[in-house]
Amino acid sequence: MSKDQPNNPLHGVTLEVVVTRLVDHYGWNGLAQRININCFKSEPSIKSSLKFLRKTQWARDKVESLYISTFEKQSPWGNSR
Repeated sequence: MSKDQPNNPLHGVTLEVVVTRLVDHYGWNGLAQRININCFKSEPSIKSSLKFLRKTQWARDKVESLYISTFEKQSPWGNSR
């Protein structure tokens, strides 16, 4: 199996990066409005969110989907390409 995954937009992106970028982009309130889970509403933190998302696949799928739809068209290297 090849390590290259050109069709996987999350390849090489950790869950921590996903959550951090989404929080930076939307804020906790905006994230909670888009994905209705308590770890984004009640005393949110990166650490508690990661703990929940690593155990709860359906929630992780929603977060990863939001990340892809939010940042997919943006190059991870900025506009310098």
